[in-house]
Amino acid sequence: MKILLLGCNGQVGWELQRSLQPLGEVIACDFDSAADRRADFTQPASVAALVDRVRPQVIVNSAAHTAVDKAETEVELARVINATTVGAVAQRAAALGALLVHYSTDYVYDGSGHSLRDEASPTGPLSVYGRTKLEGEELVRASGCRHVISRTSWVYAARGNNFIKTMLRLAAERESLSVIDDQIGAPTGADLLADVTALVIARIASNADHGRHLDGTYHCVAAGETSWFDYARFVIDWARVNGQSVKVAPDAIRAVPTSAYPTPAARPLNSRLSTAKLRTAFSLNLPDWRVGVERMLRETCGQ
Repeated sequence: MKILLLGCNGQVGWELQRSLQPLGEVIACDFDSAADRRADFTQPASVAALVDRVRPQVIVNSAAHTAVDKAETEVELARVINATTVGAVAQRAAALGALLVHYSTDYVYDGSGHSLRDEASPTGPLSVYGRTKLEGEELVRASGCRHVISRTSWVYAARGNNFIKTMLRLAAERESLSVIDDQIGAPTGADLLADVTALVIARIASNADHGRHLDGTYHCVAAGETSWFDYARFVIDWARVNGQSVKVAPDAIRAVPTSAYPTPAARPLNSRLSTAKLRTAFSLNLPDWRVGVERMLRETCGQ
């Protein structure tokens, strides 16, 4: 099996380079790759030509414009990266008969209410990022290519910056912290997303009808839910118990509403995503969010 991995140097892409290796030949590409493997998502025709040169059986796209606040003033750039080029890749996948795995986000929803959203729930993005990611989804479906769209939320990884590392740093520097408590979701490790992706591709490839009945949109997040406030407390409590430098006291972490930290892009308050469809279709068990966070904490802190 030949797999074309786009966006290989991002958080999810980096983990995919590991998880996809057992499945076949992986051609890993990003915007700064060598000329014959450059995947510059600001250039739709160039990325489409890359797909045609490689002629893969599977395309995994983890490239995206993920700077949520910057997207509010970089509307066309976000649209080209998150939608136009994705559509061009999907069209080439359809022409080649390739399976396209593409990642999307909880930001395609408006974040209202308190219940879990399933894949059929009405969308209603609040931001440019959310709108362009939804446009990308729609272009994938319209292309007629075989596809798996994986919506996720609150992604973190040992590689690069993330909420966990920020909380560890701030907890060591400050005597008090204020953290948002009215946004609810499930912190999801890039390693979990990558491992699930590899399992999904393997299951589809081994199916008698090549898994055509498994094509579609799925939610993929860790089990359970939390707020950013409780997430921060979990990280800082773990650090304190495990001998890390912690200056802030347990009672000096204050819960505040989203309105306390105005941002250019609106965030969905409710990012609860039902994973029942994914778990049933692929016979998966998704770990509680704390499992992945603690694993990353141990890795980050050298334990």
